[in-house]
Amino acid sequence: MLTEHVTQSRYLRGAMKNVHPALRRRSGALLFCALALLAGCANQSGTRAPVTDLNSGSTAVARTYVIKPGDTINKIARANGVDEATILRLNKLVNPNRLIAGQTLRLSEGTEAAAPVTRPATTMPKPESRPLDASTSSTQVSETTAPAADAGLINWGWPAKGKVIQGFTPTTKGIDIAGNAGDAIEAAANGKVMYSGNGVRGLGNLIIVNHDNGFITAYAHNRTLLVKAGQEVKKGAKIAEMGQTDAASVRLHFEVRRQGTPVDPLQYLPSR
Repeated sequence: MLTEHVTQSRYLRGAMKNVHPALRRRSGALLFCALALLAGCANQSGTRAPVTDLNSGSTAVARTYVIKPGDTINKIARANGVDEATILRLNKLVNPNRLIAGQTLRLSEGTEAAAPVTRPATTMPKPESRPLDASTSSTQVSETTAPAADAGLINWGWPAKGKVIQGFTPTTKGIDIAGNAGDAIEAAANGKVMYSGNGVRGLGNLIIVNHDNGFITAYAHNRTLLVKAGQEVKKGAKIAEMGQTDAASVRLHFEVRRQGTPVDPLQYLPSR
């Protein structure tokens, strides 16, 4: 028993030597305790903890992390034991200082978790519905709402000409504007395109624009994207065409966020 404890102590000290000096200073004690706990569990059970054979033919599943308000790349990297450079590379982040709450980041190499096996459908499946797409009603939502105190910081304009069919809630995080396929989607204010692509599940072809004073706007479910990341846009400039990618019907899902927090777009858009 004494020999076994000595061996474990040597193992723990050896593990700490492989830790980056900066991390060793911050979390050395925590790592030591964690390794000690694992070693203790192995002793109590009488068998070693199961170890995955990295040389097996199975494919590793990528680790992921959902961004929360107030997160930074540095904070996420430290909390998950991943290099900042690895997070930037795996997620192709152009501006690491602009993170979107709710977005999923990859933290390691590998494939996405496999979906459960289901029986073949006899009819074409409907697009996966997010909460924001739950309503396909054509009933118009009232656009009358008190303006936000900081609404005047930016010269806002409507991103589409259709009627609002889905209002803002903590679940939807934005509003839905109806229209016809191909209708113009316009930048709601002057800014710079942060993202243009279809890599966010449930939002289809998506554009995100960064504005002054900590605001960003998002335009989802587009048919065609007409701008690229890094491009400067002016208020009213056509940036996309309306569509229904990852949506139950043709619509624009429009979000406004202030310092990363979703706010009601109707409190910022002008009356019409």
